Amino acid sequence: MATPARKTSKTRRNQRRAAHKITAPAIHFDAQTGEYVMSHHVSPNGFYNGKQIIKEAN
Repeated sequence: MATPARKTSKTRRNQRRAAHKITAPAIHFDAQTGEYVMSHHVSPNGFYNGKQIIKEAN
């Protein structure tokens, strides 16, 4: 079984764990559709960057 040669200090341990935090998704309010959409994604209505990319199926 592996055994560490030296004790890991609290500072080093916490610095490693600091990188494991959860980040919020990148969303913004789209004034064209009036909804919140994820950045760099097409909105559910087919709009991207203020232009309609995908035509809605009727």
